[in-house]
Amino acid sequence: MSSIPLTLNLIEGSVSFSFSPQAARELKTATDQLMERLKAIAVKPTPGGGRVTPQPPLEYRYTGEVFLEVFCNPNIWPTPFAAKVLLTVRNVNIRLTTEAELTRIIEDINQYLEQVG
Repeated sequence: MSSIPLTLNLIEGSVSFSFSPQAARELKTATDQLMERLKAIAVKPTPGGGRVTPQPPLEYRYTGEVFLEVFCNPNIWPTPFAAKVLLTVRNVNIRLTTEAELTRIIEDINQYLEQVG
């Protein structure tokens, strides 16, 4: 386990917790895939060209010193830059559930991965 905590910046405030570099890489992969799905939705077909195929949601879960869950339904956001995720961080003593901006979470994960190497 890395001694550097992962800090996720929320819409108001932030949350920091122990997180493994491997789990951060897995979360990065999941958020990268989500961005691709959001981009596919944002490229709307021409009028009368048919419906956009619904994309599967991001449902990421990590269990370590804390439980982390990240959820996002890409079908409700017009662009990747407008997308928000539902974030839950909990352990035996506390539970935090809030919304966070997807782009900010991606930046936080990238910064964490740069720090841990």
